[in-house]
Formats: sequence, structure tokens, C-alpha cells
Amino acid sequence: MSNSSRLIANVSAAAIIALMTLGAAGAYAGAREEGRLLTATEVLEDVQSMPDQRLPDLLLSRAYGIAVIPDVGKVGLGVGARHGKGVLVVRNKLTDPWSNPVFIAITGGSVGWQIGAEFSDIILVFTTKAGIEGVTGGKLTLGADASVAAGPVGRSGSASTDMNFDAEIYSYSRSRGLFAGVALDGSALTIDRKGNASFYGKRGVTATEILSNQSPAPPAAGQRFLDRLSQTTRTAVRTSPAPQAEIPAGSAAPAAGGTATPAAPSAPSAPAQTFPMEDANPGQEPPK
Repeated sequence: MSNSSRLIANVSAAAIIALMTLGAAGAYAGAREEGRLLTATEVLEDVQSMPDQRLPDLLLSRAYGIAVIPDVGKVGLGVGARHGKGVLVVRNKLTDPWSNPVFIAITGGSVGWQIGAEFSDIILVFTTKAGIEGVTGGKLTLGADASVAAGPVGRSGSASTDMNFDAEIYSYSRSRGLFAGVALDGSALTIDRKGNASFYGKRGVTATEILSNQSPAPPAAGQRFLDRLSQTTRTAVRTSPAPQAEIPAGSAAPAAGGTATPAAPSAPSAPAQTFPMEDANPGQEPPK
């Protein structure tokens, strides 16, 4: 084999190895994001299975966005630092299905003597759209760009805060089996662009595209997370089938294998009345 032939063969082999390496790296990255979603699903299931420590139903019913960030690391050596990655889902109305998950990151620090490391699961509940827009806009600093408060827990959690839920974001942390509200002032939420590109298989995919359902469909792990969240918040599932057409009044339901049989026309019904009903003969006894 000539020198030129050997050179071509070596270059071809190197190109094939490089392509295989890139493909393996991409597959690993996608699997890593799916694993993060599976862990977030487990966090939701574990928290909601604890009646005395679960997220209050009243708060969930008012949530426009929910972020679940598993395994957030907090390391301290004189000055503390917090970092972790998770997912965020939103909805335009409180009765709407949840959007596809957007991957986010949380970073923060704290001043004061501390030493050691700790990992915890963090859940953020957004009660206004303003906080969500801050995150999707690129960066949201808790406590500065949006008010944040330690959230109530348990069956009577609503009693520990005002019923209006004045804070824009309520924060929770689970560490060593205990789930409770936590102060996260100063922590910043940002979009994990690499995570989103890896999970959805599209370079440069934006949070707006994902939240507006204009991105590629998420893998199965994303749908499992949405299903669990829909059960938790009692909202419709995004992939649920469209409702069947209503049968017009005056028609009978079709029999199995047959067609609908028209029913005899009925007399028009009286207009609906509200209660208490008005007395047709005020001041007089009703006829016996």
C-alpha cells in the first residue's frame, strides 16, 4: 500500500472514530437529561405520598409554574455555594395542561461561617406569570426579581400563610427525608440550553419554542413527568384524546353497530329559574 493510500485510510478511520465518539456523547447527554426527569418524577411521587409533608392542594391549584430540581448540592467552606439542575413546566391558565419540560439550573451563595456538603431536592411553585417570564427571559434572581417565601406543607399548610398567597414563588427543600419550606433568596434560575438541546435533539432550541409546543416532541420520560404532575395538580394531560362530540338534544344515542334514531320532538322547556323562587301571589296563602 502506498503512503498516500495509508494516509487516506488513517484519515478515514480517524473520522469514523470521531463520529462514533460524538454520537456516543450525544446519546449519553440525552440519557443524562432523561435520568434527571425520572428523578424529578420520583421526587414528586415521594413528596405527595407524605400526607403531613406534601404540597398543599390549594397552592397547587394556583400554580402557573412548577420547577423540580433534584440533588441540589450545597457546599460550604467559609462561604456557601448552591448548584443544581432540574426542570420547569408552566401553563397559561390554571385549567390548562402543563407545557413540555424546560431544563433549568439554580445557582446561589450564602455568607457566613459554614463547612461541609449537603444535597437536597428543591421544588419551586410559581403563583404568577411574572416569575415564569423572568426565567424564560434568561435569568431570574429569587428575592430580587420575584418575591420568594418558604412554602407551607401538609393538610393544614394553608393555615401557616395567608390565603391570598402573596409571594410570587414558594420554595421547598427535601433533605434527609424531611420536606419543608426553605429560604432561597439570592439564588438565580437560568435556562439550561445544553440540556434542552440534548433532550429535544435540536441545537439552539429555545425555552419559548418548548413551552409553546413548537419543539420536537419530548421522549417518554418527559411524558411520564407530565402525567404525574397532572395527577398531582388535578389538571388535564396534554396528550389526552379530544372529547367526543356531544349528542344534540332530541336525539337518542346510537346503538352498538347501528345509527342514531331520532327521538320525538319534545315541548320547549321552561326558562331556568334561580333560587329562592319569586312568589307569584305575594301576601296570599298558596292553594291547597
